[in-house]
Amino acid sequence: MFNALGPVLLSPAVCGKPPLNTKVGSRIVGGQAAAAGAWPWQVRMLLPVIGGTALCGGSLINSQWILSAAHCFSSTSGVVVYLGETGIYNSPNSVSRTVSRIIVHPNYDKLTQDNDISLVEMASPVTFNDYISPVCLAAQGSDFPGGTTAWVTGFGQLSFEGSTSSTLQEVSVPIVSNAQCSATYAEIMAITSNMMCAGLTEGGKDSCQGDSGGPLVSKDQSRWIQAGVVSFGEGCAQPNFPGVYTRVSEYQTWISSQVRGSQPGFVTSIRSSSISAAHFISMAAMPVLFSIFVLF
Repeated sequence: MFNALGPVLLSPAVCGKPPLNTKVGSRIVGGQAAAAGAWPWQVRMLLPVIGGTALCGGSLINSQWILSAAHCFSSTSGVVVYLGETGIYNSPNSVSRTVSRIIVHPNYDKLTQDNDISLVEMASPVTFNDYISPVCLAAQGSDFPGGTTAWVTGFGQLSFEGSTSSTLQEVSVPIVSNAQCSATYAEIMAITSNMMCAGLTEGGKDSCQGDSGGPLVSKDQSRWIQAGVVSFGEGCAQPNFPGVYTRVSEYQTWISSQVRGSQPGFVTSIRSSSISAAHFISMAAMPVLFSIFVLF
């Protein structure tokens, strides 16, 4: 919805700040169950497929819209989204919504996975509370250099051929530069400027099947900013193959043009690149505790 002055903006003061202010960084570095309210923008989506149900993730960007991956969707029919969850079976603060519309990026390429991004409109808005609130989105011009600490969350598989998780999982991964990621994936897939990568050289921590569409976030001072959308990878948590994410900052104009009502909170995040090499090495030396993705 636009007024005479342009789009109605979601105040940056609202986005990216979990009301409960859970201290994510004070817990063990590595994959683990997330505390209630730690990631209030996390969305779990169930999608009907032939022979069963598929799982994808997403992130709440205003009271009625979700950001996710394009490859998750073939139809809006039967899609149900869940918000405010910490566990599938015991989340008293969770709410569910059906979906009225899914907008897949018009230039999404199934073969190259370029522009793997989509917007999901819920049939009715949700009310923000301690367990449901929106994430900030990286604005055009944002930069997350190699070595920047990021977090990925989801209910996906705990290993490449394992079962999905009944509790929301979180794992920290360092950003990998596009140059390094391109060299790694040179014989598999082109890493474009619309993509970004994150993971450890030694592997062991990653997103996995079922996490696709979910958020890759990084904390900038007091707020969390979504840098990427879980897209694809070579297996899950494989050594030398970081996970690949859609770069959110490349889509500010498209997102703003599609979302009705309050606009998402876009925040420009620019980090120093001087930390890149040393920080990546130090992260790679950490113990491997966990892996948490989806390609259908």
